[in-house]
Amino acid sequence: MSTVQISAADVNKLRQQTGAGMMDCKKALTETNGDFEAAIDFLRKKGAKVAASRQDRESNEGVVISRTSEDGKTGVIIELNCETDFVAKNAEFIAFANLVANKAVEFKPATIEELYALNIDVENTTTTIGEAIIDKTGKIGEKIGVSKLEIISGEKVIAYVHGNFRLGVLVALNSNPAGADEAGKDVAMQIAAMNPIAVDKDGVDSSLIERELEIAKDVIRAEGKPEEMVEKIAAGKLNKFYKDSTLLNQEFVKDSSKNVAQFLSTVEKGLTVTAFKRVALGA
Repeated sequence: MSTVQISAADVNKLRQQTGAGMMDCKKALTETNGDFEAAIDFLRKKGAKVAASRQDRESNEGVVISRTSEDGKTGVIIELNCETDFVAKNAEFIAFANLVANKAVEFKPATIEELYALNIDVENTTTTIGEAIIDKTGKIGEKIGVSKLEIISGEKVIAYVHGNFRLGVLVALNSNPAGADEAGKDVAMQIAAMNPIAVDKDGVDSSLIERELEIAKDVIRAEGKPEEMVEKIAAGKLNKFYKDSTLLNQEFVKDSSKNVAQFLSTVEKGLTVTAFKRVALGA
């Protein structure tokens, strides 16, 4: 038996490296005199599923979960990744992702680190989300982790998931009239399909506007247009950019006779989008 003192920090370090249980890690370190590599081999020989070899693996598969709070005023999207499509489609993996999303919408963590620190009940055991992910990594044998966390609030927030958990959208409206759920879903589907860069032109980064203008001017000059017309034509091209790339100005996909802003005004005068988030798996 080892006479080396095994600290709780050592046990936790081995647990994070391997995903094995706490008592198993303590025993492995004790039996191997605190030698981490030997302890990993000890765990493997005892049949433990070791996650250490997964830490540098790519985890580009997974699920995107979009969820709203009970009062409909807060929405959250998380992306929980794994390595293979096989695991991503597993009902237990999807159920775990939903548990994590539920905690996120309940406590509204500002960062993934704060999300990982939240307590969660898994298999009749209370642990942190971070520890639960380590356990899942060890049991499943694939690298697992949350790569994206988005939270928005508004008078009415609608959540939408597209393509078998491969894309999630949140839409915040400034009001909650009759028909808001259906209208919000239509707008969410618009966002999923058209991928706007901002709610309207005021939300577009100034550096991007300058870039679009410079590109437009160079194209116009290359076409041989006189210099006095360049600014006017470039302004027109910028307006076309806003129409194509900002949500409220985009042509509404379900009715091309109006844009999204006009569609929302048919639901309630003054109804508009205050914020949105779009998360595509692996993007």
